[in-house]
Amino acid sequence: MANFDDLFALAGDEVVTHSFVRDVPISGGKTLALVTLDNGRDHSRPNTLGPLALKEYAETLAGLKSRAKKGEIHGVAVTGKPYILAAGADLTNAGDIPSRSIAKQLAQQGHASLGALHDIGVPSFVFINGLALGGGVEIALNADYRTVDSSIPALALPEVFLGIIPGWGGAWLLPNLIGIENALKVIIENPLKNNRTLKGAEVLELGIADAMFGPANFLEDSIRWADSVISGSIKVKRKNEPGKIERAVKWDIAIGVANKMLESRIGTVAKSPYAALELLKAAKNTDRATGFAAEDEALATLITGDQFRASIYAFNLVQKRAKKPAGAPEKSLAKPVTKVGVIGAGLMASQFALLFVRRLKVPVVITDLDQGRVDKGLDYIRGEIASLLEKKRISPDESNRLNALVTGTTDKADFADCDWVIEAVFEELGVKQDVFADVERHLSDNAVLATNTSSLSVEQIGAKLKHPERLVGFHFFNPVAVMPLIEVVKTPKTDDATLSTAMVTAAALFKNAVITTDTPGFVVNRILARLLGEAMHAVDTGTPFEVVNESIKPFGLPMTPFELLELVGLTVGAHVLDTHHAAFPDRFFESENLHKLAEHGKIFARDGKGKITGFDRKAVEIVSGGKGTPMSGGEILRRVEDGLADEIHRMLADGVVSAPEDIDLCLLLGAGWPFQMGGATPYLDRVGASERVFGGTFHTPPIRGVQ
Repeated sequence: MANFDDLFALAGDEVVTHSFVRDVPISGGKTLALVTLDNGRDHSRPNTLGPLALKEYAETLAGLKSRAKKGEIHGVAVTGKPYILAAGADLTNAGDIPSRSIAKQLAQQGHASLGALHDIGVPSFVFINGLALGGGVEIALNADYRTVDSSIPALALPEVFLGIIPGWGGAWLLPNLIGIENALKVIIENPLKNNRTLKGAEVLELGIADAMFGPANFLEDSIRWADSVISGSIKVKRKNEPGKIERAVKWDIAIGVANKMLESRIGTVAKSPYAALELLKAAKNTDRATGFAAEDEALATLITGDQFRASIYAFNLVQKRAKKPAGAPEKSLAKPVTKVGVIGAGLMASQFALLFVRRLKVPVVITDLDQGRVDKGLDYIRGEIASLLEKKRISPDESNRLNALVTGTTDKADFADCDWVIEAVFEELGVKQDVFADVERHLSDNAVLATNTSSLSVEQIGAKLKHPERLVGFHFFNPVAVMPLIEVVKTPKTDDATLSTAMVTAAALFKNAVITTDTPGFVVNRILARLLGEAMHAVDTGTPFEVVNESIKPFGLPMTPFELLELVGLTVGAHVLDTHHAAFPDRFFESENLHKLAEHGKIFARDGKGKITGFDRKAVEIVSGGKGTPMSGGEILRRVEDGLADEIHRMLADGVVSAPEDIDLCLLLGAGWPFQMGGATPYLDRVGASERVFGGTFHTPPIRGVQ
């Protein structure tokens, strides 16, 4: 094996996934060598592939190759410990790789180790018995044949989402196994759809696996199937393997379509999707060695770049910090939630009710001003439950249980036995104050009150409460069922039992919660208000919409400022800017033009399918003749960068959240900022905005690639 000593020095305290071998007798007096990957931990610590694990795997396969040459074994199969094949590369120390040459060694070691299964001298198999991600999938792709357990929780190549590419064979092997369109779906489209994964049936249908068996006897059935392949009684045919026509015609067309899709959906800032696209394009007519060499170069470049380091930072935030929120009281202080009350029966309130009943599986009662509104809310909830049943995401029994748990009322006395009451009424302080003061009369002293306000002071909302210590902000993001963040807002009076209950409840809803103090906009809306305020200020000075959009592109945001304004609603956007201007007039702009655009109702012109075709003529006319001097793109970008660095620095100084990591976690999970940028603070450090604004950096050392 090649010399990878530099990599082994970075192994640190790697939890090594070992390769255990046992011989399995098969028909005709032959022997199948079965390799089981196992790191000795339970299912909470999946098998991963670090330098030492790869070294042991390669040495194991080298020994089996020698045995195959002697005729001692007639096939080799690889599988994993119960429920897990492998969760890919061990990225624990990836951020410590000091040079491109060592990064390239990591790619080469993966190819050398995993690729040894292809060249072992006898038929090779991988039995995909459970979770398979990244390098775990590439273990399988390097085999001659694959089986899959029908019950596997997930199979995916998520590398593009993390700022790299499938660099241990995946970018060349997969398109040559299942065709270019299917490979594009797995390698590029699925990672960009919140890391969509494949189930067993999809793995078989795509042709990644050659056979599928149930979980009860998966290993035994896979061994029998492998025996039949070795004996020749089964001939494997692959329906999706690309032929001459696909290579000559369809391949380049599919690449072109994918490129346009990427540009329209994510822009051109993220590097990994385009690097993957180039590798997939080249895989059409290159041999295995050439394809692997190209992966080595691409992976080395990306691993040592800014975006991968920011992605690892973001990954650790979501996997670690989000699971241990800063400032959360002991879970033991949390009160039990056995019944939920929802004040309001509009769309947002109905979404809350559906989420609470699905996740907590406790009775949920909704209320509104009249029975007609209550009935409309119940109809929505039951319609969504019916849709889940139709899509087979829930069983008929569960559908019946959920429907039985949801009720509606116009009598607040029906809230008497609720442990948790959340309001989703009109965003007006007096309305919310009166609603809570009214419902509190019917509640026990232990009940928790939660408000979903996005812009009002939570403390002021509770001004008429007899027990303001039981009030907490619980700010969801739209769409409620999808967005993973909840901002849990602590007022000066919120007690630890209430705060703990909110954090435990958020976790039970499968949401990530970040604790923030009671301040205008909390985290996400305050930062977005600064961004949107600068964008509208530039327009108000006479800068064209197009110039503003182009100037913000280096942030790599999921949508332009004006698309975001249309998404949240122009009236809401104007209200948010007004609220922040009132709170911080020296830093936040209000915009008369935005109010005029809200009256008009749109900024963009769209076709019949809702696709943007340009800027609406009337919208352009509304903002024409700006007051001031139009700005250049460079000026706008600098103002936004410095403005965000200033605002985040102030928020940290005021203790809005505990650390820059919480700011970035909120932006990643609540505003969809891309993993490759790591949120806001790594980017602001890299471009020098932090240094310009407050003479330091948010992170020491800054989160950046190898210089």
